[in-house]
Amino acid sequence: MDKSNFKENTRYTITWRTPDGKMRPANIYVYKMFDANMIARMTDSGGLLHKIAYADVLKIVKEKAVDKENQFFIPSAVLDEKVWKDRSVMERYSSSPHMGK
Repeated sequence: MDKSNFKENTRYTITWRTPDGKMRPANIYVYKMFDANMIARMTDSGGLLHKIAYADVLKIVKEKAVDKENQFFIPSAVLDEKVWKDRSVMERYSSSPHMGK
């Protein structure tokens, strides 16, 4: 896969190769996209933010755009590429005005 297969503020069900080399299914919400990877929340396992390389995604099973009113917000400073240079996972709470969080 490459960058053109993904969009920001979209939910995906994917098959990906985890850092330990295993192929696993995952549900993700894509926040930010860079040239070689994206920042996404694992919506089905603890909600951590992960830096996922496009090449690690083997298959997109499902794609669903998120309406503006249901999009989760994370400050742009947290999603800056410099912050993620030496990081692959981050615990970060996101909020949605629509959901009262």
